[in-house]
Amino acid sequence: MADKPRLDVDRITCRFDGRDVVRDVSFTVRAGEVMCLLGPSGCGKSTTLRVIAGIERQVSGAVRADGITLSDEQVHLPPEARGVGLIFQDFALFPHLSVAQNVGFGLKGNKAEIARRVHELLERVDLAGYGDKAPHMLSGGEQQRVALARALAPRPRIMLMDEPFSGLDNRLRDGIRDETLQLLKEEGTAVVLVTHEPEEAMRMADQIALMRDGVIVQKGAPYNIYNAPADKAAAAFFSDINVIRGAVQGALVDTAFGQFLAPGHPDGTEVEIVFRPQHVKIDFDRGGRGPNPTPQDGTPARGIVARARFMGHESLVEFRMDFDGGIVKATVPAVFLPKPGTPLWLTVRRDRCFVFAKKR
Repeated sequence: MADKPRLDVDRITCRFDGRDVVRDVSFTVRAGEVMCLLGPSGCGKSTTLRVIAGIERQVSGAVRADGITLSDEQVHLPPEARGVGLIFQDFALFPHLSVAQNVGFGLKGNKAEIARRVHELLERVDLAGYGDKAPHMLSGGEQQRVALARALAPRPRIMLMDEPFSGLDNRLRDGIRDETLQLLKEEGTAVVLVTHEPEEAMRMADQIALMRDGVIVQKGAPYNIYNAPADKAAAAFFSDINVIRGAVQGALVDTAFGQFLAPGHPDGTEVEIVFRPQHVKIDFDRGGRGPNPTPQDGTPARGIVARARFMGHESLVEFRMDFDGGIVKATVPAVFLPKPGTPLWLTVRRDRCFVFAKKR
């Protein structure tokens, strides 16, 4: 069936020393799609990848490829029988083999067929003419592309990538990521990418599964994950955040920026209102008389500049608010460095604020 997922991870749980390191994790990936497992170190991302690869065995749940069970509580195909490619941070090229021999390692068929496949892949990763070179003669970016070509050589249905770009120079990383993504999509490969970098996930993924403490806390397209976070920690994982606190009365919360709606929270509930620095609007023109806000901006609040610094593509300004002495950060896409002590009026985009019950 055309709509059948290439990879189906169905409620897998993996346990080490009596502790669940991955618990009830489920997601699907279609041919040509990139699923990113995103989260901090130790959250279960790499273990999930190893279960899919067959390197670790789950205690419950199933892994299927094109509807065929690779592993469950009874079945466990070995890694080499799964049709799965692996790329890790350590490219693990064979130092005693040439580039061409590395790419062709493990391929079956006659020599002419293998040579054609190797030549095709080296051209596609822009390394034509490098076949006779030894791995130590290549740069980090070139070694990464050889590792990619080797992983793609047997035409795997599924590619598993564990922090594959973290060892690359920042100047090379974006280009190599984009080239890799294009090649994998052209091959129709279903990709599971593990990373702890939100920017990398947003750049590469069609779907993101945000993991924490062995479970998926939120799953969806990058735009939705970013703009509708499941909780405060999910919002903070993608960017700096501001947090103001209050108690609900009559489904409303009083703050320096006026009242916020808090539907679904009973009276007396302590809540945290979360918003990003780029959604704080600064009044540049009124000299302390306050801005003329639109309805979605809410009530203006006065803050005193505590610190301002230029970050290369934007300015970050920190304010100490008159209302409660709390700090609010704002970003401006230009050079804007007001002196400490300068009073300015701020508003916050109501449609860019998230209200969460305060966790105890």
